[in-house]
Parts: sequence; structure tokens; C-alpha cells
Amino acid sequence: MKQKLYILGVVTAMIISTGAIFKVNHLPGAAILLIAGIIMLVLLFLPAALINNYRAEGNSQNRILYVVTWITCFVVFTAMLFKIMHWPHAGTGLLIALPFPYIVFLPVFLVVASKNKSFNIYNTVFVLFLLALNSVFAALLALNVSKTTIDDSYNISRNYNQVGKALAYIPITSKESAVNLKIDEIIKITNDYQDLILKHEGMTREQWEKDPGNLLRPDSPNIAAAALYENGEYPPGTRFEKAINELIALMEQTKGYEEIAKALPAILGMEKIKGEDSAGTFLSYRNIMINLSWVLIALDGVETNLLMIRASAR
Repeated sequence: MKQKLYILGVVTAMIISTGAIFKVNHLPGAAILLIAGIIMLVLLFLPAALINNYRAEGNSQNRILYVVTWITCFVVFTAMLFKIMHWPHAGTGLLIALPFPYIVFLPVFLVVASKNKSFNIYNTVFVLFLLALNSVFAALLALNVSKTTIDDSYNISRNYNQVGKALAYIPITSKESAVNLKIDEIIKITNDYQDLILKHEGMTREQWEKDPGNLLRPDSPNIAAAALYENGEYPPGTRFEKAINELIALMEQTKGYEEIAKALPAILGMEKIKGEDSAGTFLSYRNIMINLSWVLIALDGVETNLLMIRASAR
């Protein structure tokens, strides 16, 4: 039995290790290997190892510890798998998995250990070390995924800025219409917002457009809302929302813009809030509350999309 258990453990470890290497190097098959490896670990190897150890000890008082150990491993490894694979609710899973060993497993372990007079203190130290290692690994995993996401977002912002510069070279061949004037007004508002937010962070627009990665606190929430609030706008984003709704109403009344008016909320990434009469909301309820870098990138996207709409009328 022990020999089969060792073989199963080695195979499981090899599958997970190979899957991790494939994942890091973005090779095909990484997802299949990681899913198969975690399933084998949680549903085959760990139960077999715990059952084998329980039978060898023959102590019924420790039964609850083995059950809780498996449940803890199941919760932790499942949450890590969801985070690595970017599946829905991965963040919620990590929020449950991180404290789970401390509020569920550790109390049971200490109670069982205290009742066993022959229990070795080094086992307790080893368990505490493993728990600390688990927390560090999970925290680094979350930070790495967040950093990768933010870095990818910076590339989107750079593309927005390059497209915006290219659109500026397109000559104006038609008279300025009311729609174009309103678009110019909204672009000015987005620029004002970015300037206020960047000034709040001690950064200039030139620095942001040259290299968005210079932002000191890219993942800090609520900073954008605070920057606008300090300049007298409450709720944050109301100027933008009002101007967008005016633009939509104007487009609906202007020949040739009717279809664009319907699609504009989706084009600008606006989100309809249940119970609201307006066409949608942008900064006030969604982007203003998330990471600072994403607020600035969203504003870059608004400006670029409006410039493209404006250029189509030239």
C-alpha cells in the first residue's frame, strides 16, 4: 500500500510541476495538467495518504483532525486553482482559503495535540511553518496575477494614446456640427479628470502618456474619486455623465447619428444601473471605485473612442 501511495504522490507532483512550468511559459496543455494534478492531489493522493496514516495510528480520537485536514487542503488548493486559471469567483475563493487554515484547521490541530501526551512539539512547529508558507505563497500568487493584469492594461493605454495621436492628423473637411462640439466638450472633461487625478498623484499628463508604468500606486482604489471630490465634484463623475447623456440626446435628434446614439453607452464602457433613468453611468458607480490605473485607462479609452466617432464625420 505504501509503495502505491509513494508512486501516486510522485506522479501527482510531476503532473502539477509540469503544469506549472507549462503555465509560466504559456505552453499548450498547461490548464489540463494543472486541473488533472490538483484533482489527483485533492481527491486521490491526500485521502489515500490520510486514510493510510490513520489506520497506522489506530487512534479514533484523531479522526476529526484527519477530516479537517482534508477539508482544509480541498479549500486551499481549489481556491489556488481557480486563481491560477482566472475562473469566476477566484477572488472570493482566496478570501475564504487564506484564513481557513487558521480559523478551522489550527484550532482542531492544537486541541488534538494537547490531548495527546506523546505528541512531539516539533510537529506543531512544522505545521505552523507550513501554514505560514501557504499564506506567503497565496499572497505572492495574488500579487503576481494583479501585476500581470495591470501591466497588460498599460499596453491598452499605450495603444489608446497612439491611436489618439494618429487621429489628430486627420484634416477637418466638414463644418463643425453640434455633435462634434459636444464631443469636444466631453474630451475636455476627460482630460480635466485625468489632469486632476494625475496631479493628485504627483504626475503629469506627459509622464502618463509616455509611460503609464510610472504610476506609483496603480492598484490603489478610491484615489480617483478622492481627487475629483477634493476639487468640488460630488458625486465624482457627474460632469462626465451629464455631458454623455446630453450627447446621446443630441445624436438621437441628429440625422445619421441615431444608431451611434444607441451603441454609445456600450462603446464608452458605461454601465446601466438598475433604477436609474439615465442612459448609463461611468465614473460615479463603477470605474471610479476600482484600481487607479484602470480609471485612467478607461478615460483614455473614452477619449480615443470619441475621437474616432468625431473623425468619421470629417
